[in-house]
Amino acid sequence: MSEVIEKGKLAKKASYQIGTCTTKEKNDALLKIADGLRANEKAILAANHLDIQAGKEKGLSASLLDRVELNKQRIADIADAILQIINLTDPIGEVLETIEKDNGLKIVNTRVPIGVVGMIYEARPNVTVDAATLAIKTGNAIILRGSSSAIHSNLAIVKVIHEALADSAVIPDAVQLIEDTSRETANELFRLNEYLDVLIPRGGKNLIDTVVRESRVPVIETGAGNCHIFIDTTANPEMAKEITLNAKLQRPSVCNAIETLLIQSDWFDSYGNDLIASLIEKGVTIHGDARVVEEIPFVQKATEADWETEYLGLEISVKIVEDVYEAIDHINTYGTKHSEAIITETAKHAEIFKQKVDATTVYHNASTRFTDGFEFGFGAEIGISTQKLHARGPMGLKALTSNKFIVSGDGQIRE
Repeated sequence: MSEVIEKGKLAKKASYQIGTCTTKEKNDALLKIADGLRANEKAILAANHLDIQAGKEKGLSASLLDRVELNKQRIADIADAILQIINLTDPIGEVLETIEKDNGLKIVNTRVPIGVVGMIYEARPNVTVDAATLAIKTGNAIILRGSSSAIHSNLAIVKVIHEALADSAVIPDAVQLIEDTSRETANELFRLNEYLDVLIPRGGKNLIDTVVRESRVPVIETGAGNCHIFIDTTANPEMAKEITLNAKLQRPSVCNAIETLLIQSDWFDSYGNDLIASLIEKGVTIHGDARVVEEIPFVQKATEADWETEYLGLEISVKIVEDVYEAIDHINTYGTKHSEAIITETAKHAEIFKQKVDATTVYHNASTRFTDGFEFGFGAEIGISTQKLHARGPMGLKALTSNKFIVSGDGQIRE
């Protein structure tokens, strides 16, 4: 029996046990996991060091290494996120609707766990904790399949989780890690309908496209982040500069960092040189359209591919547009429906942008870096869904639930 099928069976069986755990039992288990992560910080960092060293030897990019890397602060933040999940209301058992029929039947629509969640992801060992703890809080079992770039870290983290669960009411089998990171195990997950209820990919465009294309298991698509900022003609120049630098530079390797900057023509005439110079000073490579290249030295000519690229590093595309409508058209053509922002003091333009841009999250005068489960008050996130069915945007606890109709009667039959 393959590892994937074996762990699929264990997770399926565990889902029936964890699905009946009380909120207190689940929260107690989560608290033990948070404590375990702090207590085992040295072991986790030692394992992570092995991944970083292996990544450097393989020539992984700086942005990918950043997504793999853990440090004391990141582990502390991961543990703190678990505490926030504990404090959130447990959605399981919530009554969504009650219907009382004339014949005396009472129909109650309630929120229930999905069952077994599959998670396939690249780098970012924090996802191992986020996914596992969100699953536990919602009474789901989970099968984790990370990438080879973070395998040592994931093994160390799941070891801590299993040790914590062994001292709780939640069965350790509720959290499974596929240790074989070969392409074959991914293919098996795509066909694991008997044991998996949903599969969630989290990573780059190639991974997500592959899962959506090849999986037979229902998929929640978490899209890549080709995010934009549009600086409108009335944008406050200092605000526009600060937001742009934050959205690009605060952490360039993540999906809610901007990849394309759209600037209204008149605003560019007045302030564009200064803004682009600030980006260049911070080490950002600029891919500009013809006008940007003509007016600013050291700018590379943007190609059609640049408008579609999620750089995940110190690169950005810059295009000059005439108005909010051209900006919206560009975003809806090249964006990935993730996070989009407008900087403007014109309320009408802001409203048009918010209504017409097709994205999970639209900002007015704020950085796109806030599209995150923790920032939205979810404690953590299982991913950011860019599709429109079941869940959209940062996915917290409720995104990992389904519903069940409970019908109570006293002998009714249908005539």
